[in-house]
Amino acid sequence: MVFEFLQSLETIEITGGLTFLSLLIGGIIMGVGIIIARTFRLLFTKYYAPKLPQDSAKNFGKLIYFGIIILSFLVFTSTTGVDFSGLLIAGGIFGIVIGFATQSVVSNLISGIFLMIEKPVKQGDKIDIPGSDISGTLLDINTFSVRVRRFDGTIIRIPNESFFTSNIRSLSSTPVRRSEAIIGIAYKEDLDGAISVIEKQIRKSMSFVLTLPKPEFRIKELADSSVNIEILVWHPRDDWDQVGPHLLKVAKKALDTAGIEIPFPQRVIWQPKE
Repeated sequence: MVFEFLQSLETIEITGGLTFLSLLIGGIIMGVGIIIARTFRLLFTKYYAPKLPQDSAKNFGKLIYFGIIILSFLVFTSTTGVDFSGLLIAGGIFGIVIGFATQSVVSNLISGIFLMIEKPVKQGDKIDIPGSDISGTLLDINTFSVRVRRFDGTIIRIPNESFFTSNIRSLSSTPVRRSEAIIGIAYKEDLDGAISVIEKQIRKSMSFVLTLPKPEFRIKELADSSVNIEILVWHPRDDWDQVGPHLLKVAKKALDTAGIEIPFPQRVIWQPKE
């Protein structure tokens, strides 16, 4: 009975050599493919995804799922016995037209894949893109774009291609960071004495500053009205807000306490005697 029923389905032609039987087999293949795709995605999510960054795991899960679906569809088309050559030619011409219109989409997709493979930064890293006003916390890397939460609380979306081809500065990849500040003293002041009082005040007020590497002091410039001293201190990465924004304040307090002049621009005018 079943065999006769299948034979009867094979004799019923829908169009272009496509029979009910081939359509039924193709449907079964697609159904099994969907079940396999969901199973593989579930296994990947359970056993392998926890070892990867969250955004990479999500994108790889999508890639596995839709990859199996596409493979199942190709198997389905091969079992139907329909000649798709005409459709492929038309699709190829249409694909060329669409390709020119979607260059940026494809470029963003490929850049996203390279970002997930290379992993220059990961989710949760604090980043900065020099030459732009983009700096903040990386939220995720999606199929076509990257989302960054800026330090002012707003979220900016960046196309993958632009992000991948930019110079990306990671603020979280190392356990320590260096903060810098420049302060000027009058030419009449003792340079070594000024450096000494600043260093003592840093040790006293800023417990987050590391002893090794020790703070450095460099003569940055002999300016018009002042000798500019560059102060460089190292501190734990997560304590930047306790050091970076307050370094100049601490240096000024040290100089004020020691009575060392911080000059403002001055001009000396000579008047010839008549």
